[in-house]
Amino acid sequence: MMVKPQIYKWLVLALFVICSVMGAVTSDASNHKYKNGDVVPLYANKVGPFQNPSETYRYFDLPFCLPGDLKEKKEALGEVLNGDRLVSAPYKLDFLVDKDSEFICTKQLTKQEVNKFRKAISKDYYFQMYFDDLPLWGFIGKYEKTELNELKYYLFKHLQFEVLYNKDRVIEVNVRTDPSALVDVTEDKEVNVDFMYTVRWKETNIPFDKRMEKYSQNSSLPHHLEIHWFSIINSCVTVLLLTGFLATILMRVLKNDFVKYAHDEETAEDQEETGWKYIHGDVFRYPKFKSLFAAALGSGTQLFALTIFIFILALVGVFYPYNRGALFTALVVIYALTSGIAGYTASSFYCQLEGTNWVRNLLLTGSLFCGPLFLTFCFLNTVAIAYSATAALPFGTIVVIALIWALVTSPLLVLGGIAGKNSKVEFQAPCRTTKYPREIPPLPWYRGSLPQMAMAGFLPFSAIYIELYYIFASVWGHRIYTIYSILFIVFIILVIVTAFITIALTYFQLAAEDHEWWWRSFVCGGSTGLFIYGYCLYYYYGRSDMTGFMQTSFFFGYMACICYGFFLMLGMIGFRASLFFVRHIYRSIKCE
Repeated sequence: MMVKPQIYKWLVLALFVICSVMGAVTSDASNHKYKNGDVVPLYANKVGPFQNPSETYRYFDLPFCLPGDLKEKKEALGEVLNGDRLVSAPYKLDFLVDKDSEFICTKQLTKQEVNKFRKAISKDYYFQMYFDDLPLWGFIGKYEKTELNELKYYLFKHLQFEVLYNKDRVIEVNVRTDPSALVDVTEDKEVNVDFMYTVRWKETNIPFDKRMEKYSQNSSLPHHLEIHWFSIINSCVTVLLLTGFLATILMRVLKNDFVKYAHDEETAEDQEETGWKYIHGDVFRYPKFKSLFAAALGSGTQLFALTIFIFILALVGVFYPYNRGALFTALVVIYALTSGIAGYTASSFYCQLEGTNWVRNLLLTGSLFCGPLFLTFCFLNTVAIAYSATAALPFGTIVVIALIWALVTSPLLVLGGIAGKNSKVEFQAPCRTTKYPREIPPLPWYRGSLPQMAMAGFLPFSAIYIELYYIFASVWGHRIYTIYSILFIVFIILVIVTAFITIALTYFQLAAEDHEWWWRSFVCGGSTGLFIYGYCLYYYYGRSDMTGFMQTSFFFGYMACICYGFFLMLGMIGFRASLFFVRHIYRSIKCE
């Protein structure tokens, strides 16, 4: 049975398909070249409170001037998942055509519409547009205190666009508001507003292929790079100290153990065994709930493969700033294509553990991560629908995702499961397992599961917590994260520290004659996910300005799913490292 080479072929094929799909997603239908007077596409995207990135609404949910030819732009799957809802804007920015105080419309705002604008201004609403696929932002108004300590609300009615061009291409666009063109919307009364705009075109020498560098400069400033590198150095020192400590202690302790056990065999064969050798007949006893254990390993392996593929695409430059929806598209496509890895890993390991009901195990594998994610999505999508926010997915998008799951994810999961069942790989245990398990001696409280999970999760978390702030500020804020090479190094450090700390705790557990290490190594490895969720509480209440039920539920709901995914992935890494270690030490001694 040449199963493993077939799996490798599947992985190569999956990577090829992923790159092809992402290439199709990121390729632009337009060559971005224009002639004098050509219409350059400008789309209005969304509005929303600046401090709540998930709470966004359609641009024309506010009573702005509607264009005469209102059209919705067809969007890719990732753009819809990102909450983008692009429609044609009322502003006409023709290539190289300057305009001065061009009127859009004169709109008579009713009391209800004035109240709507005032509430939006009080919540610091901003708008987002895309001009030739370049993003631009601005606030819809401002509020200030008078001398009598009263709040006055003003609506901006005049936008000033400044466009930089190089020959026949657009390089940069900025939008400002005219500070003298304000409309007082403090009181609930009808107001006439003359909406207008100005366009200025200026030539620049910046080449077209560098026009996106402006959006990544903030994260590449020397100050931020110093902090990133400080995070890397801090993590590397943690890894070196940890690995050095473990290597020294474990090697010396294991060497003494090997010498002691070899001496005992030569001098007194009937001498009572102690320590981790004493439980050699139980250490490879299969764990309880082995179907769930195998499913967790399969899901963790799939998520690890998903992470590696995402990093590959990031390092080759697919996720450049404001490549709208590319990351979400990649997550959906790669997760679907890697489901075969989960099926193969879970089914193969389940059969190694002498499991018989592999079909149930496969169903459990497919729903272990997708199940909680689906329930969370249903609740949060209902919240978004109640708020009429753009985060609510259209019915057509939900159908597309369901079809991907039914036609790609599930078949690949079943095929992987069949391949894993037929692999006929036996569990490699260097020691025979006794018929009846030994009783575990009473252990002090600090050797329990929860204290060891706290110890196991703290060190990996301490190696990544500095970088977490920048990731959170990007995902749940308006910063842009572009230094994927540093993030990849941090991820490698996280994997190494998780593996080493789990190995150390497994050894101490076996030395205390506690042979139930299977689940313990998994939960200890995955406990970093719990620390990350704890950091979510600190970030939300201490570092962000997010408010409101919708934003709160989105933040804690989706972060719970992400941290759960980290738990499964790092738990798999912790168990695999511990299994390799346990096999090695018991293979090195003579067991009856």
